[in-house]
Amino acid sequence: MTLPKTYAWLSRMTPLPRMISAALAELGVRETAGAANTTQILRWAVETGLNADYRADSIPWCGLFMAHIARVAGREVPPASLWALSWARFGIEGGQPELGAVLVFMRQGGGHVGLYIGEDSRCYHVLGGNQGDRVLHYPHRQGAPLCRPPTALCKQAPLRRDLPPRRHRRGFLQRGLRP
Repeated sequence: MTLPKTYAWLSRMTPLPRMISAALAELGVRETAGAANTTQILRWAVETGLNADYRADSIPWCGLFMAHIARVAGREVPPASLWALSWARFGIEGGQPELGAVLVFMRQGGGHVGLYIGEDSRCYHVLGGNQGDRVLHYPHRQGAPLCRPPTALCKQAPLRRDLPPRRHRRGFLQRGLRP
């Protein structure tokens, strides 16, 4: 699987933030429908030590995917990292997302987590796991995320946006985060 044309530049950019590189290496991994499981997703649970709580790919796995790519990138993983909202404790608090920032989205019944790769006037574009039951790029319109930019260890690449930047930052200000 490849990224949409708008984000093809990610495959040519060096260096990339390490978590983006790790995520791109898993692009297209998909959960298995029905009672069967995807071996690769279950392997991530074993490699991250989350296999006591994660035993089937029918369980939401965006947090598991983030734990996997953080581990591959040499980053510390927050406690209870299987759960998307736990990633609000990762990195440093920030406002305007940068390439590779961890975005945590709150929604009815839980949350979602992924990596910022860009935005347009309506959506944040996120690279993450369990988006349409696979690892892929997805536009999220679900309110303003909690933005957790990576620490200096991951700020290896300049911000690049192929889409027009958002002009309105009210969602960040409402959450008490820096614009």
